Amino acid sequence: MANYSEDQCSWRGSGLSQAVKNVEQVWLRCAEGSVEWLYPAGALRLTLSPRLPWSAMVPGESSRSPVWACIKPDPHWGGAQLYLERDGVLELLVGDETSETPGPAHVRCFSAMPGERTALFLQATPHQDISRRIAAFRYELRGDWMVQPSVNTDPVGSEGACRPCNNTEILMAVCTSDFVVRGNIRSVETDSNLKAAVIKVSATRVYRQKFALFPESGRLTRSGEIRTPLQCGVRPGAGSFLFTGRVHFGEAWLGCAPRYKDFLKAYEQAKQSLMIPCTLVND
Repeated sequence: MANYSEDQCSWRGSGLSQAVKNVEQVWLRCAEGSVEWLYPAGALRLTLSPRLPWSAMVPGESSRSPVWACIKPDPHWGGAQLYLERDGVLELLVGDETSETPGPAHVRCFSAMPGERTALFLQATPHQDISRRIAAFRYELRGDWMVQPSVNTDPVGSEGACRPCNNTEILMAVCTSDFVVRGNIRSVETDSNLKAAVIKVSATRVYRQKFALFPESGRLTRSGEIRTPLQCGVRPGAGSFLFTGRVHFGEAWLGCAPRYKDFLKAYEQAKQSLMIPCTLVND
């Protein structure tokens, strides 16, 4: 039996109850969720149809701005291939584990303009034994990723992620980021799978966070991890920083990270000139 989650963000079903030549239609109504297809057989056509207009995902931008969708396959993906269907043309996003296409270790992204006809097409691949085959993935829709238009591009790995933020970008990041944290860098490690640097942060103040990114690690202390592309060359540095950024599939990715004293200077100047876009709580 196939089941939607109560909010219709996610879908779970089995190919055992599906005719081999049938294409089952699935509508997903949220900006993020998951799909789990047990024992794949036949095909699924998944339409990403969030309740909010896609243009609402791009605050302050034109209604003609693109929205990005990203897919993160389960590490044990198998038994099916996932395609992007755009105006009737299929483009491979994730191949089966036995195919010669790149494996599902990396996030796959694509863009769509408001009103453009796009869908995901999930097709089972023939196997004598389907008992251990599960095609599962998580998806996210966002309108604020600055990425190149490629299905194999991870938005958190774009070249622009390494460019220092100017004062205007820093102040906007404080208003719009998924997390805003003041803290110190304990260490920097390498995540070879994601080709990312992992910044270990001791947080002295959490202004905002989406999910429990910086949980309490001891008496009056919080700690967490923030990732950034490896090519940015992040190294440990002394002093206090203001970390901002986005949550991407449950992980914190770095946006702007000025030294806290530099942020305060820009913040006070903007307040005095009445050009501040928002205020920090108890600033």
